[in-house]
Amino acid sequence: MANGNEPFGALLVKDGQVILRAENTVFTGRDMTNHAEMNLVKEAMRRFEPTDLLEATLYTSTEPCAMCSGAIYWSGIGRVVFACSEARLGQIAGIGLAVPCRVVFDSGARRVEVIGPLLEEEAVQTHMNYWPRRGVE
Repeated sequence: MANGNEPFGALLVKDGQVILRAENTVFTGRDMTNHAEMNLVKEAMRRFEPTDLLEATLYTSTEPCAMCSGAIYWSGIGRVVFACSEARLGQIAGIGLAVPCRVVFDSGARRVEVIGPLLEEEAVQTHMNYWPRRGVE
């Protein structure tokens, strides 16, 4: 939010170490596909071999949308951990496609482990503070 974008962020972790960070840049990048997870996946594909990503975990502040889930799936990342659920974000902000990431991942031939929502009440506070300022109540 401090950089003028929506409150979403993602980390890529391998062997207990953060190897990549990304944030939402939808407004500053003037591209609606610049979600934090999409930005992270694009950079991960530039920096790492696909085989390295199988053992990586993507941590994200909010459950990946259908678009981001597809990108995560195709990148080969093996696990996703999220805080705020897509359903909860929809209640707060009135946005989203209401497609849980598990539905997207379960549609593929490769398994992606999903853990979440975790610490959802803490994650929700950021959204509660952000979205009403945008006129969405």
